[in-house]
Amino acid sequence: MNILTGNDLKTGAVTWWDGSGWSLHVDDAADAGAEADTILAREEAARHVVSAYAVDGEKTAEGVRPAHIKERIRALGPTVRLDLSLKPADPAAGNWVI
Repeated sequence: MNILTGNDLKTGAVTWWDGSGWSLHVDDAADAGAEADTILAREEAARHVVSAYAVDGEKTAEGVRPAHIKERIRALGPTVRLDLSLKPADPAAGNWVI
C-alpha cells in the first residue's frame, strides 16, 4: 500500500491523502498506488499541501498504518505518556528552570 502524507499549508498539521483530498486522520488514507507522484505534483502545485511524499503503509485491524516508525509517530502521536508531559497552558510549566 502506497499512502501519501504532507503538511497542511496553512496550519502545518500532518495530513494524509484520502483519495480526493487531505485528512488529518491516517485511517482515512487511501492507497495512491502508481499514481502517487502525479497526485503529489498536482497537490503541491495547487498549494493544498507542502513537503508531501509517499510512504509504505498497511491495513491492520486498527486501520491504515504507516510501515515506518517515523511515520507512525507522525500519524499517531508521541511515544511518551501524555499524562507525564507538561502542556504549554499548564500553570506549572512556567516553574521549570532549564
